[in-house]
Amino acid sequence: MPFGHLQLKRMKKRSLLYIAAITLAAAGCKEEDIYKKITISPDAGVTVKAGESVTIKVSYPEEIKPDSIVYLLDSTRLEAKKDASPVVLKTDSMPLGPKSITARFFQQGKQYDKATNIVVLAARAPEKLSFKVEKVYPHDVTSYTEGLEYHDGYLYESDGGYLDPPPGDEKIGPSSLRKVDLITGKVLQSVQNDPKVFAEGITVIGDKIVQLTYREKIGYVYDKSTFKLLKTFNNNVGIEGWGMTFDGNKIYMDDSTNRLWFLDKETYQQVGYVDVYDDKGPVNSINELEYIDGKIYANVFQTDDIIVIDPKTGAVLQKIDFKSLYPKRNNKADVFNGIAWDAKGKRMFVTGKFWDKLFQVKLAPPAP
Repeated sequence: MPFGHLQLKRMKKRSLLYIAAITLAAAGCKEEDIYKKITISPDAGVTVKAGESVTIKVSYPEEIKPDSIVYLLDSTRLEAKKDASPVVLKTDSMPLGPKSITARFFQQGKQYDKATNIVVLAARAPEKLSFKVEKVYPHDVTSYTEGLEYHDGYLYESDGGYLDPPPGDEKIGPSSLRKVDLITGKVLQSVQNDPKVFAEGITVIGDKIVQLTYREKIGYVYDKSTFKLLKTFNNNVGIEGWGMTFDGNKIYMDDSTNRLWFLDKETYQQVGYVDVYDDKGPVNSINELEYIDGKIYANVFQTDDIIVIDPKTGAVLQKIDFKSLYPKRNNKADVFNGIAWDAKGKRMFVTGKFWDKLFQVKLAPPAP
């Protein structure tokens, strides 16, 4: 065959391949355009109250004819359908916060996802509680209270602050762990932290005290009787280390956001979480924590509020405004922070950073 004929044949072959590729690409684009016409409801970002049912519905062009549609809540399979009939999502006992909803189309071995999301809020506004001061005790004004616990007749307190602060941070340390006499407010036993560490929340687990740090991503474990440091652990959970409490099975920790992390009581590693919401949206800056009769009580940082949280769903059930607790505070007194619970005596104690007083309070529904 002459050279020119061979070259022409090759050119024709390349042209046919090019046309075929364009045809396939055009078909692919057409198919993609068809899938783009799929719609899903509810619209992204819709808020619903816990307990309300959410109807998930898709619509699509007749050309699609899916073999099946699988619905997912986050990564969990909800239901499968052969057509566009709706799926009803119940939110009764669902943890609160954002939830991703995906309709996954299967057709002749191909898969296409269409997604939306909702935000589940608390079912109702928090019940407002009142309080009564039953007793007032002295509190050490040198303590920048980060964590507070009551066990075996004594208060255990985590005192925060840097002695050797990083640039831009205030020198208010050093941080320490303290055992305090309730009646006199005197420090009976203490151990200082590293000068470059800012101590945060604590919790008592059996014969040990676990203490968080602010930004250092280190946790400390002490012998409760001797305050001997038993071990340290890496705490890479959350943004920062703030409050901590223990329900007898797992540890709860917060990190400056509206998230409550669950930690294993032996390894101190994350085993889950729940996000804290009221009926309006997320409640951020939850701080010092205390577990009381199945609920978590939390200071809200830079406010005079304590909120009561359902640890299963994250719903804020109740709220107490402590603004009237100590209006004429001592000089240098900082924010309200610190909750301790005497489980045997059913007594609640609250205080603040650098406060000279600690209050025994009783909660009650507001007067009619």
